[in-house]
Amino acid sequence: MKKFFTFLSLILIIIIKSQTVSDYKYILIPAEFNDFKENRSYGLRSMMQKSLAGKKYTVLSETKTDWPTEALTNPCTVLTADLSNEKSMFRNKIILQFKDCNNQVLVTEKGSSMIKEFEPGFQDALKQALLKIPVSNPKEQSVGIAQQNKPAVATQTSQESKPNEAAAPIKAAQKFRNGNSSFQKIQIDSNQFILIDGVSSVPFASFRTTTKSDVFRVKLSSGESTIGYFENGNIVIEMPRANGEYSKDVFLAD
Repeated sequence: MKKFFTFLSLILIIIIKSQTVSDYKYILIPAEFNDFKENRSYGLRSMMQKSLAGKKYTVLSETKTDWPTEALTNPCTVLTADLSNEKSMFRNKIILQFKDCNNQVLVTEKGSSMIKEFEPGFQDALKQALLKIPVSNPKEQSVGIAQQNKPAVATQTSQESKPNEAAAPIKAAQKFRNGNSSFQKIQIDSNQFILIDGVSSVPFASFRTTTKSDVFRVKLSSGESTIGYFENGNIVIEMPRANGEYSKDVFLAD
């Protein structure tokens, strides 16, 4: 039996190692990297975003309300990019990594530049690393593999083994209806959720908690802000009207 589990573990490791960045469609680029903050970012984030978009990846920000429904409901379809400075006396060097939803490093690429000035040097180094990243060719099974290995990682106690915030588990969508229109409520975290159109999967409104229980600040897809709340298990939004008044729109739980 021990030999069997050892063999199974080896198979799982081989499966994980066989994955590559191109198996994924979505890549989260943080607002800043630990080694490249504020006025020392050298334009690396925008450079990475442009390069990955050119390789057919969908680049995500840390604002989850802007994420596509697929990425929200299946966080293991998202890789997180990380960039660090490999300090060297004579070269500008960077380390580019992509981590999965279990915060495990999937791919590491290094870049180096002889240009001594920081901004053009780091940009040249990043360019070298990005050249090694293949074009996106997502595979559906990559989601299942990541989810399959998640419990094993969760049993570890080290800080490095904890899932990153971007990959926090999301509860199954709850269905609501308003007249003939259907909607889905997707809980992003304990402080926010979104209501999406059940047909087009386009976000209809985003909700954030307030100091009052079951009352939320609501931002509509039109950009308007209002309030919403739960009432008898239903979602109520005070919809702004052209005359400056508000009407009560009720979204009934199915």
